[in-house]
Amino acid sequence: MTTANLPGPAELDAMMASIIQRIATGPDLSKDIAEEEARLGMLGVLENAVDPVRAAIFLIALRMKRETREENRGVLAAILETTDRVTAEVDEVLDLADPYDGYNRTLPASPFLPPLLAEAGVATVSHGLDQVGPKYGITHRHVLAAAGVDVDLDTRAAARRLSDGPGWAYVDQANFAPKLHDLIELRRKMIKRSVITTVEVLAKPITGRHKTHFVTGYVHKPYPPVYADLARHAGFDSALLVRGVEGGVIPSLRQAGKYFAYHDGGEETAHDIDPASIGIASEHRCVPVPEDIPQTPKGEGAVTITDTAAGAQRAAELGLAALRGEKGATYDSLVYSGSLILHHLGRADSLADGAAQLRAILDSGRAAERVV
Repeated sequence: MTTANLPGPAELDAMMASIIQRIATGPDLSKDIAEEEARLGMLGVLENAVDPVRAAIFLIALRMKRETREENRGVLAAILETTDRVTAEVDEVLDLADPYDGYNRTLPASPFLPPLLAEAGVATVSHGLDQVGPKYGITHRHVLAAAGVDVDLDTRAAARRLSDGPGWAYVDQANFAPKLHDLIELRRKMIKRSVITTVEVLAKPITGRHKTHFVTGYVHKPYPPVYADLARHAGFDSALLVRGVEGGVIPSLRQAGKYFAYHDGGEETAHDIDPASIGIASEHRCVPVPEDIPQTPKGEGAVTITDTAAGAQRAAELGLAALRGEKGATYDSLVYSGSLILHHLGRADSLADGAAQLRAILDSGRAAERVV
Protein backbone atom coordinates (compact mmCIF):
# COMPACT_ATOMS: atom_id res chain seq x y z
CA MET A 1 0.00 0.00 0.00
CA THR A 2 1.32 3.45 -0.90
CA THR A 3 -0.07 6.95 -0.87
CA ALA A 4 -0.75 6.47 -4.59
CA ASN A 5 -3.84 4.52 -3.52
CA LEU A 6 -5.20 7.61 -1.75
CA PRO A 7 -6.87 10.70 -3.20
CA GLY A 8 -4.49 13.49 -4.11
CA PRO A 9 -3.27 15.78 -1.30
CA ALA A 10 -5.79 18.54 -1.98
CA GLU A 11 -8.70 16.12 -2.32
CA LEU A 12 -7.68 14.22 0.82
CA ASP A 13 -7.32 17.48 2.76
CA ALA A 14 -10.80 18.58 1.72
CA MET A 15 -12.25 15.15 2.53
CA MET A 16 -10.74 15.12 6.03
CA ALA A 17 -12.00 18.65 6.69
CA SER A 18 -15.49 17.56 5.65
CA ILE A 19 -15.34 14.43 7.80
CA ILE A 20 -14.20 16.32 10.89
CA GLN A 21 -16.84 19.01 10.40
CA ARG A 22 -19.49 16.31 10.47
CA ILE A 23 -18.28 13.98 13.21
CA ALA A 24 -16.96 16.58 15.68
CA THR A 25 -19.95 18.86 16.27
CA GLY A 26 -21.09 17.70 19.69
CA PRO A 27 -23.33 14.95 21.09
CA ASP A 28 -26.50 16.12 19.35
CA LEU A 29 -25.32 17.44 16.00
CA SER A 30 -22.51 15.06 15.01
CA LYS A 31 -23.25 13.02 11.90
CA ASP A 32 -22.07 9.58 10.85
CA ILE A 33 -19.82 9.07 7.84
CA ALA A 34 -19.91 6.37 5.18
CA GLU A 35 -17.81 3.22 5.36
CA GLU A 36 -15.68 4.34 2.42
CA GLU A 37 -15.03 7.70 4.04
CA ALA A 38 -13.92 5.96 7.23
CA ARG A 39 -11.66 3.69 5.18
CA LEU A 40 -10.03 6.53 3.29
CA GLY A 41 -9.71 8.66 6.40
CA MET A 42 -7.99 5.86 8.33
CA LEU A 43 -5.85 4.99 5.33
CA GLY A 44 -4.70 8.60 5.17
CA VAL A 45 -3.76 8.42 8.86
CA LEU A 46 -1.88 5.14 8.38
CA GLU A 47 0.00 6.48 5.37
CA ASN A 48 1.02 9.61 7.29
CA ALA A 49 -0.79 11.68 4.68
CA VAL A 50 -3.00 13.43 7.25
CA ASP A 51 -1.80 16.10 9.65
CA PRO A 52 -1.35 14.53 13.14
CA VAL A 53 -3.73 17.05 14.73
CA ARG A 54 -6.44 16.15 12.24
CA ALA A 55 -5.65 12.47 12.68
CA ALA A 56 -6.18 12.73 16.44
CA ILE A 57 -9.41 14.69 16.03
CA PHE A 58 -10.67 12.13 13.51
CA LEU A 59 -10.06 9.24 15.91
CA ILE A 60 -11.29 10.93 19.08
CA ALA A 61 -14.39 12.42 17.43
CA LEU A 62 -15.43 9.02 16.09
CA ARG A 63 -15.09 7.61 19.58
CA MET A 64 -16.96 10.42 21.32
CA LYS A 65 -19.96 10.24 19.03
CA ARG A 66 -19.75 6.41 19.10
CA GLU A 67 -18.67 4.62 15.96
CA THR A 68 -21.26 3.05 13.71
CA ARG A 69 -20.96 -0.40 12.21
CA GLU A 70 -20.00 1.14 8.87
CA GLU A 71 -17.32 3.36 10.45
CA ASN A 72 -15.81 0.42 12.32
CA ARG A 73 -15.78 -1.61 9.13
CA GLY A 74 -14.12 1.20 7.19
CA VAL A 75 -11.35 1.65 9.76
CA LEU A 76 -10.77 -2.11 9.86
CA ALA A 77 -10.61 -2.26 6.06
CA ALA A 78 -7.81 0.32 6.05
CA ILE A 79 -5.89 -1.66 8.67
CA LEU A 80 -6.32 -4.88 6.70
CA GLU A 81 -5.03 -3.15 3.57
CA THR A 82 -1.83 -2.14 5.33
CA THR A 83 -1.21 -5.43 7.16
CA ASP A 84 1.39 -7.94 5.97
CA ARG A 85 -0.71 -11.09 5.93
CA VAL A 86 0.53 -14.60 5.20
CA THR A 87 -1.20 -17.95 4.67
CA ALA A 88 0.37 -20.72 6.74
CA GLU A 89 0.80 -24.20 5.28
CA VAL A 90 -1.93 -25.63 7.50
CA ASP A 91 -5.61 -26.11 6.77
CA GLU A 92 -6.94 -24.17 9.76
CA VAL A 93 -5.48 -21.46 12.00
CA LEU A 94 -6.76 -20.19 15.31
CA ASP A 95 -6.18 -16.44 15.71
CA LEU A 96 -5.95 -15.65 19.44
CA ALA A 97 -6.33 -11.93 20.20
CA ASP A 98 -6.00 -10.85 23.80
CA PRO A 99 -6.21 -7.13 24.75
CA TYR A 100 -3.27 -5.30 23.20
CA ASP A 101 -3.05 -3.01 26.23
CA GLY A 102 -2.47 -6.02 28.43
CA TYR A 103 -3.25 -6.87 32.04
CA ASN A 104 -2.57 -4.81 35.15
CA ARG A 105 -4.81 -6.43 37.79
CA THR A 106 -3.94 -10.08 37.28
CA LEU A 107 -1.16 -12.24 35.88
CA PRO A 108 -2.12 -13.43 32.38
CA ALA A 109 -2.20 -17.17 31.69
CA SER A 110 -3.38 -16.80 28.09
CA PRO A 111 0.09 -16.40 26.51
CA PHE A 112 0.49 -20.15 27.12
CA LEU A 113 -2.73 -21.18 25.42
CA PRO A 114 -1.05 -21.40 21.97
CA PRO A 115 1.51 -24.09 22.89
CA LEU A 116 -1.18 -26.03 24.77
CA LEU A 117 -3.58 -25.84 21.83
CA ALA A 118 -0.78 -26.75 19.42
CA GLU A 119 -0.16 -29.93 21.42
CA ALA A 120 -3.90 -30.61 21.04
CA GLY A 121 -3.55 -30.28 17.27
CA VAL A 122 -4.73 -26.69 16.79
CA ALA A 123 -2.31 -24.43 14.92
CA THR A 124 -2.50 -21.14 16.84
CA VAL A 125 -1.14 -17.64 16.41
CA SER A 126 -1.27 -14.93 19.04
CA HIS A 127 -0.38 -11.31 18.37
CA GLY A 128 0.03 -8.01 20.14
CA LEU A 129 2.65 -5.39 20.89
CA ASP A 130 4.93 -4.12 23.61
CA GLN A 131 2.95 -1.34 25.24
CA VAL A 132 -0.09 0.77 24.48
CA GLY A 133 -2.83 2.56 26.40
CA PRO A 134 -5.12 2.89 28.06
CA LYS A 135 -3.81 0.22 30.49
CA TYR A 136 -0.14 -0.13 29.49
CA GLY A 137 -0.29 -3.55 31.13
CA ILE A 138 1.45 -6.91 30.84
CA THR A 139 1.13 -8.21 27.28
CA HIS A 140 1.70 -11.51 25.51
CA ARG A 141 4.96 -10.07 24.23
CA HIS A 142 6.23 -9.37 27.74
CA VAL A 143 5.34 -12.82 29.10
CA LEU A 144 6.59 -14.82 26.13
CA ALA A 145 9.85 -12.87 26.02
CA ALA A 146 10.33 -13.63 29.71
CA ALA A 147 9.78 -17.32 28.88
CA GLY A 148 12.55 -17.20 26.26
CA VAL A 149 10.32 -17.14 23.16
CA ASP A 150 11.39 -15.17 20.08
CA VAL A 151 8.82 -12.35 19.93
CA ASP A 152 10.35 -10.55 16.93
CA LEU A 153 9.57 -13.03 14.15
CA ASP A 154 8.42 -11.61 10.86
CA THR A 155 5.05 -12.81 9.63
CA ARG A 156 6.48 -15.45 7.31
CA ALA A 157 8.77 -16.94 9.92
CA ALA A 158 5.84 -17.04 12.36
CA ALA A 159 3.68 -18.78 9.75
CA ARG A 160 6.38 -21.40 9.22
CA ARG A 161 6.32 -22.20 12.94
CA LEU A 162 2.66 -23.13 12.61
CA SER A 163 3.42 -25.81 10.02
CA ASP A 164 7.08 -26.82 10.40
CA GLY A 165 7.87 -25.93 13.98
CA PRO A 166 6.04 -26.14 17.30
CA GLY A 167 2.59 -25.48 15.79
CA TRP A 168 2.15 -22.02 17.26
CA ALA A 169 3.69 -18.58 17.08
CA TYR A 170 3.54 -15.03 18.35
CA VAL A 171 3.79 -12.16 15.87
CA ASP A 172 4.15 -8.53 16.85
CA GLN A 173 2.25 -5.60 15.37
CA ALA A 174 5.58 -3.88 14.72
CA ASN A 175 6.25 -6.60 12.13
CA PHE A 176 2.85 -7.37 10.61
CA ALA A 177 1.39 -3.82 10.64
CA PRO A 178 4.26 -1.33 11.02
CA LYS A 179 2.21 1.64 9.83
CA LEU A 180 -0.39 0.95 12.49
CA HIS A 181 2.35 0.42 15.06
CA ASP A 182 3.78 3.83 14.15
CA LEU A 183 0.63 5.42 15.62
CA ILE A 184 1.45 4.35 19.19
CA GLU A 185 2.95 7.73 20.11
CA LEU A 186 -0.08 9.54 18.69
CA ARG A 187 -2.33 7.24 20.70
CA ARG A 188 -0.32 7.96 23.85
CA LYS A 189 -0.84 11.68 23.36
CA MET A 190 -4.56 11.15 22.77
CA ILE A 191 -4.77 9.41 26.20
CA LYS A 192 -8.26 7.92 25.70
CA ARG A 193 -8.93 4.76 23.72
CA SER A 194 -10.09 5.14 20.13
CA VAL A 195 -11.61 2.97 17.43
CA ILE A 196 -8.14 1.54 16.84
CA THR A 197 -8.29 -0.25 20.19
CA THR A 198 -11.43 -2.06 19.06
CA VAL A 199 -10.41 -3.05 15.55
CA GLU A 200 -6.65 -3.65 15.65
CA VAL A 201 -7.08 -7.14 17.13
CA LEU A 202 -8.78 -8.20 13.87
CA ALA A 203 -5.77 -7.48 11.61
CA LYS A 204 -5.58 -11.22 10.81
CA PRO A 205 -1.81 -11.52 10.22
CA ILE A 206 -1.74 -15.30 9.59
CA THR A 207 -4.50 -17.30 7.95
CA GLY A 208 -5.11 -20.97 7.27
CA ARG A 209 -5.37 -22.50 3.80
CA HIS A 210 -9.04 -23.32 4.31
CA LYS A 211 -10.28 -21.71 7.53
CA THR A 212 -9.26 -19.09 10.05
CA HIS A 213 -10.96 -18.81 13.44
CA PHE A 214 -11.02 -15.71 15.64
CA VAL A 215 -10.96 -15.79 19.44
CA THR A 216 -11.01 -12.68 21.60
CA GLY A 217 -12.40 -11.42 24.88
CA TYR A 218 -14.64 -8.59 26.01
CA VAL A 219 -15.95 -6.98 29.20
CA HIS A 220 -18.76 -4.62 28.23
CA LYS A 221 -22.03 -6.10 26.99
CA PRO A 222 -22.35 -4.02 23.77
CA TYR A 223 -19.15 -5.47 22.29
CA PRO A 224 -20.06 -9.03 21.16
CA PRO A 225 -22.17 -7.91 18.17
CA VAL A 226 -19.50 -5.35 17.27
CA TYR A 227 -16.72 -7.93 17.29
CA ALA A 228 -18.86 -10.54 15.53
CA ASP A 229 -19.70 -8.12 12.72
CA LEU A 230 -16.06 -7.09 12.32
CA ALA A 231 -14.88 -10.71 12.38
CA ARG A 232 -17.29 -11.58 9.57
CA HIS A 233 -16.18 -8.45 7.69
CA ALA A 234 -12.54 -9.53 8.05
CA GLY A 235 -13.42 -12.95 6.66
CA PHE A 236 -13.02 -15.11 9.76
CA ASP A 237 -14.87 -18.39 9.29
CA SER A 238 -15.84 -18.54 12.94
CA ALA A 239 -15.52 -16.40 16.05
CA LEU A 240 -15.51 -17.12 19.78
CA LEU A 241 -16.07 -14.04 21.96
CA VAL A 242 -15.49 -14.70 25.64
CA ARG A 243 -16.53 -12.44 28.49
CA GLY A 244 -13.19 -12.64 30.22
CA VAL A 245 -11.22 -11.15 33.08
CA GLU A 246 -9.76 -7.76 32.04
CA GLY A 247 -11.31 -8.28 28.61
CA GLY A 248 -9.19 -11.35 27.91
CA VAL A 249 -10.07 -14.79 26.63
CA ILE A 250 -10.22 -16.50 30.04
CA PRO A 251 -13.54 -16.28 31.95
CA SER A 252 -13.80 -15.97 35.70
CA LEU A 253 -12.76 -19.15 37.49
CA ARG A 254 -15.27 -18.72 40.33
CA GLN A 255 -18.58 -17.67 38.81
CA ALA A 256 -20.85 -18.36 35.88
CA GLY A 257 -19.98 -16.63 32.62
CA LYS A 258 -20.99 -16.15 29.02
CA TYR A 259 -19.61 -16.33 25.53
CA PHE A 260 -20.88 -15.63 22.03
CA ALA A 261 -19.96 -17.60 18.94
CA TYR A 262 -20.68 -17.95 15.25
CA HIS A 263 -19.71 -20.62 12.74
CA ASP A 264 -19.31 -20.45 8.95
CA GLY A 265 -19.97 -16.71 8.93
CA GLY A 266 -23.43 -17.08 10.47
CA GLU A 267 -25.10 -15.09 13.23
CA GLU A 268 -23.62 -15.16 16.70
CA THR A 269 -25.42 -16.90 19.54
CA ALA A 270 -25.01 -16.56 23.32
CA HIS A 271 -23.98 -19.40 25.61
CA ASP A 272 -23.87 -19.60 29.41
CA ILE A 273 -20.95 -21.37 31.06
CA ASP A 274 -19.92 -22.33 34.59
CA PRO A 275 -16.41 -23.40 35.67
CA ALA A 276 -17.97 -25.90 38.06
CA SER A 277 -19.27 -27.87 35.07
CA ILE A 278 -15.70 -28.93 34.26
CA GLY A 279 -14.56 -29.44 37.83
CA ILE A 280 -13.02 -26.03 38.52
CA ALA A 281 -13.65 -24.80 42.06
CA SER A 282 -11.45 -21.78 42.63
CA GLU A 283 -11.43 -19.12 45.30
CA HIS A 284 -9.85 -16.79 42.74
CA ARG A 285 -11.50 -15.45 39.61
CA CYS A 286 -8.11 -15.33 37.86
CA VAL A 287 -4.40 -15.78 38.50
CA PRO A 288 -3.88 -13.54 41.55
CA VAL A 289 -1.02 -11.07 41.85
CA PRO A 290 1.49 -12.41 44.40
CA GLU A 291 2.35 -10.18 47.33
CA ASP A 292 5.98 -9.80 46.24
CA ILE A 293 5.06 -8.27 42.85
CA PRO A 294 5.15 -4.45 43.12
CA GLN A 295 1.57 -3.17 43.18
CA THR A 296 -0.60 -0.36 44.44
CA PRO A 297 -1.60 -0.60 48.12
CA LYS A 298 -4.61 -2.69 49.00
CA GLY A 299 -7.64 -0.78 50.21
CA GLU A 300 -7.29 1.92 47.54
CA GLY A 301 -9.47 0.35 44.89
CA ALA A 302 -8.45 -2.47 42.56
CA VAL A 303 -4.84 -3.55 43.01
CA THR A 304 -2.75 -2.57 39.99
CA ILE A 305 0.64 -4.04 39.09
CA THR A 306 3.29 -1.30 39.06
CA ASP A 307 6.26 -3.32 37.77
CA THR A 308 5.41 -4.80 34.38
CA ALA A 309 8.68 -6.69 34.01
CA ALA A 310 8.34 -8.37 37.40
CA GLY A 311 4.72 -9.30 36.67
CA ALA A 312 5.62 -10.70 33.26
CA GLN A 313 8.45 -12.77 34.72
CA ARG A 314 6.18 -14.29 37.35
CA ALA A 315 3.44 -14.96 34.75
CA ALA A 316 6.04 -16.75 32.62
CA GLU A 317 7.18 -18.89 35.55
CA LEU A 318 3.61 -19.84 36.43
CA GLY A 319 2.72 -20.52 32.80
CA LEU A 320 5.68 -22.83 32.21
CA ALA A 321 4.93 -24.61 35.48
CA ALA A 322 1.31 -25.14 34.42
CA LEU A 323 2.44 -26.57 31.08
CA ARG A 324 4.49 -29.05 33.09
CA GLY A 325 1.41 -30.10 35.03
CA GLU A 326 1.58 -27.92 38.16
CA LYS A 327 -1.93 -27.34 39.49
CA GLY A 328 -3.21 -23.88 40.37
CA ALA A 329 -5.03 -20.87 38.93
CA THR A 330 -2.88 -20.78 35.78
CA TYR A 331 -3.51 -24.48 35.12
CA ASP A 332 -7.26 -24.00 35.63
CA SER A 333 -7.28 -20.91 33.41
CA LEU A 334 -5.65 -22.82 30.54
CA VAL A 335 -8.04 -25.73 30.93
CA TYR A 336 -11.14 -23.50 31.03
CA SER A 337 -10.38 -21.26 28.08
CA GLY A 338 -8.79 -24.09 26.10
CA SER A 339 -11.86 -26.31 26.54
CA LEU A 340 -14.08 -23.52 25.21
CA ILE A 341 -11.87 -23.28 22.15
CA LEU A 342 -11.71 -27.04 21.49
CA HIS A 343 -15.48 -27.33 21.81
CA HIS A 344 -16.01 -24.30 19.55
CA LEU A 345 -13.76 -25.83 16.88
CA GLY A 346 -15.49 -29.19 17.06
CA ARG A 347 -12.35 -30.83 18.50
CA ALA A 348 -14.25 -31.80 21.67
CA ASP A 349 -17.82 -33.09 22.04
CA SER A 350 -18.37 -31.00 25.17
CA LEU A 351 -16.55 -28.64 27.51
CA ALA A 352 -15.96 -31.58 29.84
CA ASP A 353 -14.40 -33.58 27.00
CA GLY A 354 -12.18 -30.62 26.07
CA ALA A 355 -11.13 -30.16 29.68
CA ALA A 356 -10.23 -33.84 29.96
CA GLN A 357 -8.10 -33.65 26.82
CA LEU A 358 -6.24 -30.60 28.05
CA ARG A 359 -5.69 -31.88 31.58
CA ALA A 360 -4.13 -35.02 30.11
CA ILE A 361 -1.79 -32.90 27.99
CA LEU A 362 -0.83 -30.62 30.87
CA ASP A 363 -0.24 -33.54 33.23
CA SER A 364 2.04 -35.16 30.64
CA GLY A 365 4.22 -32.02 30.40
CA ARG A 366 4.33 -32.35 26.59
CA ALA A 367 3.09 -28.80 25.92
CA ALA A 368 6.07 -27.31 27.76
CA GLU A 369 8.35 -28.81 25.10
CA ARG A 370 6.67 -26.58 22.50
CA VAL A 371 7.80 -23.36 24.21
CA VAL A 372 10.85 -22.74 22.05
